[in-house]
Amino acid sequence: MTVLAVTDHDSTQGLAEARAAAAAHPGMTIVPGIEINCDVDGAEIHVLGYFLDVGASWFQEFLREQRAERAARVHRVLAKLADLGMFVDADEVWALVKEGSAGRPHIAQAMVHRGYVRSVREAFDRFLRNGGPAAAPRRKLAPEQAVGIIRKARGVPVLAHPGLANRDAMIPLLVEAGLVGIESYYPEHSAGQTQTYLSLCERHGLVATGGSDFHGPGIGHAPHPGAQAVPQTVWEQLRDRAAELGAVVAS
Repeated sequence: MTVLAVTDHDSTQGLAEARAAAAAHPGMTIVPGIEINCDVDGAEIHVLGYFLDVGASWFQEFLREQRAERAARVHRVLAKLADLGMFVDADEVWALVKEGSAGRPHIAQAMVHRGYVRSVREAFDRFLRNGGPAAAPRRKLAPEQAVGIIRKARGVPVLAHPGLANRDAMIPLLVEAGLVGIESYYPEHSAGQTQTYLSLCERHGLVATGGSDFHGPGIGHAPHPGAQAVPQTVWEQLRDRAAELGAVVAS
């Protein structure tokens, strides 16, 4: 890898450490980013932002509010799990977070450690998925709002892993709101889905981005960062669009 975007959920706290670590690897570029969770009827949508002005005070306040809501949601999920006879202490979840934002992947890990499920995937499929028996509502944020927030922060908004949400009909609305790209190259996209999103990007003048969605060892959709091959041209196009939007772009 020569380019690595750090796109934690609702947190930019990992950027300083990532940049310090990258200093030991000449030629490595760290791209500041974010991933914002949003909701539409019957589905969860994630919006990625790249090259944001992460130091903006209003933006960090927004992220603090998002993290507070995520923490409150963790407690709501744990209460539902307890009702189902699965007891997980909140301290176990926070111990897994270490830094950044707590979320369902950390709850799933705690469930594995407790022996309630055999894997993080099973935890989601049986209990934590949207509409599952341990699902908990949260404060709603529309994806077009997230696109606007990222644009306000001089970032490049990208629709994350659209193949997981099955809400392609809303893409034109997001383009109108300022969407710049679609995460087309993704570990859980089929070849057909990848081609569909490449075609949509061409039709709407968007950047077809990609990523591994690496959340840590044994968590999520990829075994390691960079597991998903992404063409070098994607980086070049994303960097050019960021410059057009006034972002401070690394060389």
